Amino acid sequence: MIKRPNLRRPTVELGSGRPSRIRRDPPPPEPKKKALQAYPTEREVWTVVIGVVVFALAITVAIVGTSNNIFS
Repeated sequence: MIKRPNLRRPTVELGSGRPSRIRRDPPPPEPKKKALQAYPTEREVWTVVIGVVVFALAITVAIVGTSNNIFS
């Protein structure tokens, strides 16, 4: 059998005797931030109301327009 070469590097001894900072002193947990709440402006509220009314009118016109052609 073929002998495999030892490609592994030798381990390095670190000069400092202190342990890793992450193990020694983990960072404190960050405080939780309050979730931002967005309040709609009056203009946005009216835009939504007008959009819903226009959509309802369009659906009503489409239903009435097709029902007259179907049942006549």
